[in-house]
Amino acid sequence: MGDFYQNGFVATLHNLRARPYEELERKLERFSKKRPIGLIIPSLYSELSRQALKDIVKTLKDIPYVSEIVIGLDRADEYQFKNALEYFAELPQHHRILWNDGPRMQQFKEKLATKKIDTSVPGKGRNVWFCFGYMIASGKSEAIALHDADIVTYNREMLARLVYPVADPSFNFKYCKGYYFRTDEEKMHGRAVRLLVTPLLRTLKKLLGHHTYLEYLDSFRYPLAGEFSMRADIIKTIRIPYDWGLEIGILSEVERNNALNRVCQVEIADRYDHKHQSLSAEDAEKGLSKMSRDVSRAIFSKLSTDGITLTPEFFRTLKATYYRIALEFVELYKADAAMNGLSYDFHKEEEVIDLFVKNVYQSGIDYLNNPDTVPLMPSWKRVQSAFPGILEEFSQIVEDDNNII
Repeated sequence: MGDFYQNGFVATLHNLRARPYEELERKLERFSKKRPIGLIIPSLYSELSRQALKDIVKTLKDIPYVSEIVIGLDRADEYQFKNALEYFAELPQHHRILWNDGPRMQQFKEKLATKKIDTSVPGKGRNVWFCFGYMIASGKSEAIALHDADIVTYNREMLARLVYPVADPSFNFKYCKGYYFRTDEEKMHGRAVRLLVTPLLRTLKKLLGHHTYLEYLDSFRYPLAGEFSMRADIIKTIRIPYDWGLEIGILSEVERNNALNRVCQVEIADRYDHKHQSLSAEDAEKGLSKMSRDVSRAIFSKLSTDGITLTPEFFRTLKATYYRIALEFVELYKADAAMNGLSYDFHKEEEVIDLFVKNVYQSGIDYLNNPDTVPLMPSWKRVQSAFPGILEEFSQIVEDDNNII
């Protein structure tokens, strides 16, 4: 439901149901003649067998304002990569697939490693990082959107609303974050935001007082959303994590490099659903358990670089305060679910918090013991400095891979 409310430091662009998406698309077609629009889709090969990506490709075929699509493909052997080339061949837009596991890319990674640019850890962050690099090398797009390959509720309006704020030349925005309500027809989702990020930010604000970065993050309605758009010049200078801290890390870099009035968020869907992560309480290297650690560490790292002194005593206090605030949120969500006829498992929600509180504390202690292990990949500006001409080489690798059949 639309509203007018503006909160915090980030401009909020609502969906007031006053403008059909067809009108947005007509505007975007006009904008794209002067500011070409591109799209990045990071994907595992396994997504090609799921209905969500099939529906996304079917939808993209009819979108006229997107002129370039880059698909970052992970976990694919040669047979699977050739299959992916055929799978995406129906897209009428200029498109390229980055075969991240291919032999040419392996050699490329080895070359980067000679200048201590480490790309050895697989994951969405590394996938996105290579897609950013190719977008810079391509030079075909000025406004770039990114979304995941597993969106079950994908539609044309979602993409139009996501990219519009950075494509409209009359707007001042350089970065735009999508937001939505995570749900299916029965219950709330979005546990990592509802039970981790929001309570953690409120806890840090309570302990540290006013802090621009915390107020900035807390301004986003869905800070872990995998959907965002940006102007092309942004991707040249940001460093991003290769782990689950990707979304927080990008927001942190955007805040570091840009005035806050150049940042916005936009409502892109009434309801949003995609593949859900398991809790993985028994394995700290998987699912929401790993996500909670990586996200917390990304926030702690940024606070440290902003001059906040973090100590073991601070994290002990943080643990107790976060636990209390998170439990208070459970009561709020229970009432919200009841008002809207959604099921709500109070016990399971508190089980999630029990796991998160342990991981928040442990990630803080781990950061103190190993502050140099924050997994930030370098900016492409640095890569270009280390290897003049590297983008032309990268572009040729992608071209050679895409002409394999």
